[in-house]
Amino acid sequence: MTDKAALRTRALAARAAGGDQGALDRHLAAALAGHPGAVLAGYWPMRGEADPRPGMAGHDGPVVLPVVTGPARPLVFRLWQGGALQPGPFGTSHPPESAPVLQPAVLIVPLAGFDAAGNRLGYGGGFYDRTLELLRKSGPVTALGLAFAVQELPRIPAEPFDQPLDLIVTDRGPIRPRAESRRA
Repeated sequence: MTDKAALRTRALAARAAGGDQGALDRHLAAALAGHPGAVLAGYWPMRGEADPRPGMAGHDGPVVLPVVTGPARPLVFRLWQGGALQPGPFGTSHPPESAPVLQPAVLIVPLAGFDAAGNRLGYGGGFYDRTLELLRKSGPVTALGLAFAVQELPRIPAEPFDQPLDLIVTDRGPIRPRAESRRA
């Protein structure tokens, strides 16, 4: 098992213990308050992920959800206004193809684990890394990791293609990544 695979297993086991969803909701709302009117990308939680829906519901601006369009491809984001979702690959849920595609300025990023440097572990498909890289080339983007504090790991080995988080929102409060320890 690779280092990342072992760390992912450890973080997902910790995530199963959960945390204080009410506190997580309050901290996410506070983090999003600084982005009124911005296009916000959330996600529909699955497999025990921290639930961003209360923060998405309280956001003052358009909300989009990710659509997986194929392996090794960046995500596409479709407007979601509370309507029915369609099942997608890997157990995801997304708006129908008729929903407009919008480019988010703020993304709530799901994760298996994170470290204090802003490195994240997803499920290994690289969808958010590809997406953040593409979005950051076209302008400023804020990536907010959302997790329970128990998902924090001491150190995640970062690859050159890994995209760091700008802020991690946990049930114990926000964590501002230490830039000096990135890519360590």
